[in-house]
Amino acid sequence: MRFALLLSAASAAVALAACSQPAEKAPATPAEARVLAGVDLDQPLRVLGTEPFWAVEISPTGLTYSGVDRPEQKAANPGPALQGTVAVWTTATEAKTPLVVTLMATDCSDGMSDRTYPLTARVEIGTESLTGCAASIAAIEKAGESGRVE
Repeated sequence: MRFALLLSAASAAVALAACSQPAEKAPATPAEARVLAGVDLDQPLRVLGTEPFWAVEISPTGLTYSGVDRPEQKAANPGPALQGTVAVWTTATEAKTPLVVTLMATDCSDGMSDRTYPLTARVEIGTESLTGCAASIAAIEKAGESGRVE
């Protein structure tokens, strides 16, 4: 008798499960865009400076620091920490050299061209501190030799 009851309950559970609709998943909420001074921080960025010439390319997968008479150094991209009008990437290169890139929502001139960039930058690599400008790579490549990089 007990076996019949268990078998009946199991059959009912299987039948009920077969008839029920799969649970609908809640729609995924899109990740909030990380934007600073109109620049999408999740797109490839170029941070650059002069005297000495240097650059940091920021892509979704990593940061690459390079410069005149300087070895190229690569680091993982942990993503920026955003606070108000400032974004900061804190990481270390493959050689374990600390690398901190800070972007501020303030117009910037590189001092060599007639371009105005939407972001001012500070890069600290090891014990060196560099200042420069930044924008998306697409905006820099689209911009002329003078005027605003947008």
